[in-house]
Amino acid sequence: MQQVRIDKWLWAARFFKTRGLAKKAIEGGKVQYNGARVKTSRMVEPGALIRVPQGWDYWEVEVLAVSDQRRGAPEARELYRETADSLARREREAENRRLANQAMRAPPGRPDKRERRSIQRFQRQRPGEDD
Repeated sequence: MQQVRIDKWLWAARFFKTRGLAKKAIEGGKVQYNGARVKTSRMVEPGALIRVPQGWDYWEVEVLAVSDQRRGAPEARELYRETADSLARREREAENRRLANQAMRAPPGRPDKRERRSIQRFQRQRPGEDD
């Protein structure tokens, strides 16, 4: 059976663009292997649960296969399987972010001369002072 370091496996499974980024995430305590912090030299075994940060979300994946070569995305997805809880949580959080972004309105435009002067007057004001 082939043995691969976790930083190399994360890179091969396309969770990180470079091994350096994978190493930095592992050393920063962001990646967990079977629920515990891990060192970059840890060897990956099939059946292990790995928790990996991806943008705003965390992926919880079960290792299905081990590889130290970075291949195409379809082949990389065969190295792991995401847990059902992780998938549901990621979808729920994505929906919450989408709804939060919908609730925020963009400003109507740049302030005109009168509004700029009002803003500047407000910024010059000291606490407890009234104009």
